[in-house]
Amino acid sequence: MRNLIQTIKNIFAIEDLRFRIFYTLTFVLIYRLGSYVMLPGVDANALQSKGEAEGLAGLINMFAGGAFSRASIFALGIMPYISASIVMQLLSMAFPYFQRMQKEGDSGRRKINQYTRFLTVLITVMQAPGYLSTQLTSYA
Repeated sequence: MRNLIQTIKNIFAIEDLRFRIFYTLTFVLIYRLGSYVMLPGVDANALQSKGEAEGLAGLINMFAGGAFSRASIFALGIMPYISASIVMQLLSMAFPYFQRMQKEGDSGRRKINQYTRFLTVLITVMQAPGYLSTQLTSYA
């Protein structure tokens, strides 16, 4: 037990690790708070009275930490980013332009990350209407 306490003290003694831990905890806190903010126009009482959804909606709700069933603003979670990352990896195997970017080193990785973020926004814009329609049909 003393070893554990000493290790924790050592972690917080290093400024960079302390910053990363607090940074990560701040993002987790923001996500957890945002998972309770309802989308405008959604009736919270109707959602609670219908109970838990099954099938695909229940699976998405499980991965989103319950935010999907609450019709939260963060209900899609990290899934659009994961989808964008997979698409970018597939593009880098299929198109020479992306293959060259991968081989450029750090500057190429930064460009690919920028494209991934942009693609994440596009995927989110496409998934959001499906999410809203699922919310309306799953709990109606």
